[in-house]
Amino acid sequence: MSVVHRAGARHRSVPVWATAAVLTFLGVTAVAGGLAMVSGAGGAAPPREWLNGIPFIDGWLLPGLVLGLGFGIGSLLTAYGLLRQPTWRALRPVEAATGHRWPWLATVLLGLAQIVWISLEVAYLPELSILQAVYGVVGFALLLLPLTPSVRRYAEL
Repeated sequence: MSVVHRAGARHRSVPVWATAAVLTFLGVTAVAGGLAMVSGAGGAAPPREWLNGIPFIDGWLLPGLVLGLGFGIGSLLTAYGLLRQPTWRALRPVEAATGHRWPWLATVLLGLAQIVWISLEVAYLPELSILQAVYGVVGFALLLLPLTPSVRRYAEL
């Protein structure tokens, strides 16, 4: 797998930096949250009773893995890809289909997934938290920032 970096090839506008910052924020906090859910260290995982009535979920392992790997590592990898602009052969079909580098689509998909994740939390968990509002805004930011003209231009092939 050859990787070619295009760092510095294009001007990074404020919306590009904002997108990278939101991705990094989500990535770091999701890795921490995922680890807390999986390990249960220090009672950091929410109460197991919160999972009553949620289909297909009987413990915090699966949600923790989705949070830590999908949102955490996925967001950090996407932030890296946005700023460094590596080209990976396996992702060329995605880039050809969208006309944008792969982190552009990954950011939009992470935003959509984040909105769905938070919506499911609000629907199924017994308690609401200010964090759901914060991460709901994160989801909408990741969905909308890539649609700004400067981010679209930056991510174009």
